[in-house]
Amino acid sequence: SRPRSPFRKGEEMLSYVWAEDEKGAIGYQGRLPWHLPADLAHFKAKTMGHPMLMGRKTFESLPGLLPGRQHVILSTRKLDLPAGVLQLKSEKEVSAWLKEQAGEVCVIGGSSLFALLADQVDKLEVTRIKGIFPADTYMPNLDWAAFALVKSEAHQADGKNKYDYVFETYLRKK
Repeated sequence: SRPRSPFRKGEEMLSYVWAEDEKGAIGYQGRLPWHLPADLAHFKAKTMGHPMLMGRKTFESLPGLLPGRQHVILSTRKLDLPAGVLQLKSEKEVSAWLKEQAGEVCVIGGSSLFALLADQVDKLEVTRIKGIFPADTYMPNLDWAAFALVKSEAHQADGKNKYDYVFETYLRKK
């Protein structure tokens, strides 16, 4: 495991980027349980230009390759992946790959990958959606005491976004 550090320019940083409902739900039948355009735009802004590390099911839930971001999938299965998509087959391969990364890496799901790297994550970018939705996948418990809230932006439902939501950014305490 790599040393935890407050990030300084040029250092590796591991970020989680996800949305959850009031019960910690993050998925239902391989999809997001809600449609919230503002969260999709927020996700794009937070991940653009950074490699995105994800599990197979999360990759399969995407509408296709997301432009401007390297897609890295952790799966032990033999996958038929599009050109340019990197597959890592073990926790050991993920650790080695992370050590080679110079900037921010965004972990975007699923829950087993969030659980796997929970002791290494530096930054949490969470969208908290007001409401409870049908779900079969939940965010694993994180050690919230290890993080400090540095930004919180509350938004009301509007014509495009059916639910109230809050964007929060947490940084691991030194």
